[in-house]
Amino acid sequence: MKRALGLALAAAALAASASAGGLWDALFDGDSDGSSGGFSAAVAALTGEAASVKPVRKADDRYWVTVRIDGKSARTRAASLGLSIESVEGSLVGGVADLSTLKRLKDAGIEVQSRRALSGFRPEDFPPADGIYHNYGEIVSELQSISSAGSGFVSAFSIGTSVQGRAIPGLRLGYPSRDGRAKPAAAFLGAHHAREHLSTEVPLLLARWIAEHAREARVKRLLETRDIYILPVINPDGVEYDIATGNYRWQRKNLKDNGDGSVGVDLNRNYDFRFGGEGASDYPGSDTYHGPSAFSEPETRAVRSFVEALPNLKLMVSYHTFSELVMYPWGGADEPISDGRALAAFKAMAERAAQWTGYRAMQSSELYVATGDTCDWAWAAKGIFCLTFELTPKSQGQGGFYPGSGAVGPTVQKNIEPALYLIDLADDPYRAANATAMAAPKEAGI
Repeated sequence: MKRALGLALAAAALAASASAGGLWDALFDGDSDGSSGGFSAAVAALTGEAASVKPVRKADDRYWVTVRIDGKSARTRAASLGLSIESVEGSLVGGVADLSTLKRLKDAGIEVQSRRALSGFRPEDFPPADGIYHNYGEIVSELQSISSAGSGFVSAFSIGTSVQGRAIPGLRLGYPSRDGRAKPAAAFLGAHHAREHLSTEVPLLLARWIAEHAREARVKRLLETRDIYILPVINPDGVEYDIATGNYRWQRKNLKDNGDGSVGVDLNRNYDFRFGGEGASDYPGSDTYHGPSAFSEPETRAVRSFVEALPNLKLMVSYHTFSELVMYPWGGADEPISDGRALAAFKAMAERAAQWTGYRAMQSSELYVATGDTCDWAWAAKGIFCLTFELTPKSQGQGGFYPGSGAVGPTVQKNIEPALYLIDLADDPYRAANATAMAAPKEAGI
């Protein structure tokens, strides 16, 4: 009932916005291969005309496994063999692997300590206890609601469409430029990985918070001097698939038919930075399968087109779960970025954000090398300062990808101040290294 109501409300909101002036006309209408996004695709997806949530496996042969691995290079090797590494506690690594990956790990001499079939994990699909989370229709409805509430400084758009034809929706927040020139911009992206639902809630509710606090002096100043872009669900098909039954399905990838009986590409291994290298799997059945080529997926092409259309975009955050980390490039290279001044700024940003959140600041590849990453591409290709936030919880034992409704409020709250800090830095990210120019950490209420 909740899902049907959410879809109906979203479709009604979109229809209303069309008659009121086409608010959902795409700011960036479609991806680089000419497929269209925007209002019509969103309505078609919501009403079932463009896509349906289809089962992607006859039987799920994946397991949550713990393996004994010593050192970053060994973790990188395991990831390249197809293990989707999700937690690291000393030499004990937890992650997701299918049967063929388990065989490859065994053949490589990597010891599996324990395994548990994912079908044995039985958290329910956004049950009443998890009703605070937003499904796709409710995400669209919430974006429309925020846009209506923020008349004059909020507009909704789509950057393109998914494999199954769903619009990839977004919001732009900011007053029109006084001099007609593009303002410095920051973007916040969620749900590259479908099962990481908290990574949608943080940017989505950040947008709501900014709209509701728009009259406060600091927020008003940011809206007048910056453009803020919110893209809460990069992988809408995967998100819908993950919650389509009575139980979460642990879906990570999109719903691309790989042509060999497997489904899905890991969107955060599909960007063009050392594509297909270490830490990304060549095996289509793996949760970290990188795809046949860089930007092979409509979702990552849509992000590329969005970024390329915004030369004023200087800062970006890619939200993920879980582990409570703030990470900076490189993730796909086992060395620091070569620009010393930029590296100092990256470190300062990450450490500053870690003060508010209680997360750990680190270079991404400190865990293991993983190529094809969003933030690596953003920095390498466009010089955009991009951070990866691995949100709550810290471990699988504390809830992993499905930490419950109680995680939403506190996680959103502790990530507001870092977001405002980064938005402010969009005019000159190098300022981050000047610690004396930064205000002391404080909390923003929600």
